[in-house]
Amino acid sequence: MPIVVDLEQLSGLLVAVAAILGAVFTALWVAMVIWTFRDMRSRTRDPFAQILAAVTVAVLNVPGLLVYLILRPQESLAEQYQRALEEEALLQEIEEKQVCPGCGSPTKETWRICPYCHTRLKKPCVNCSQLLDLSWQVCPHCETAQHGAAVSVRHARRSAPYEEEFVDAG
Repeated sequence: MPIVVDLEQLSGLLVAVAAILGAVFTALWVAMVIWTFRDMRSRTRDPFAQILAAVTVAVLNVPGLLVYLILRPQESLAEQYQRALEEEALLQEIEEKQVCPGCGSPTKETWRICPYCHTRLKKPCVNCSQLLDLSWQVCPHCETAQHGAAVSVRHARRSAPYEEEFVDAG
């Protein structure tokens, strides 16, 4: 029993298959163009670059997509922002660590001198004895001017042990 295929049915079937394949490839092409535009938009704020990438894929199709994938920026804007935040946090952490200006050893906020190299780190206020940075001219705690404090503190340090010795000895 031979199968008789009507030529009109065959051509109608081929047209339907071609239409379906054409629709699938058109949808794939449009999806590639949209994906390229969105991907480029997430990687740069330049509208010219965004449109150029989408047009390249629209004109060249799959080879255009390959060219775009080769040439696109490596990081998205979100990744660049995240990396910048991480770098800023690291820099802030480094800046917050207190180190001795003389030898670079780690120090603490309450230390007056560096225990490693004996560099002076802080000075006491002449009025309230709170520790102050060496460059401060006014105490932020009691508002006392600190001019001449360096001389008087050194003098007080030198004379204090002798006075105690004389008091204890006498």
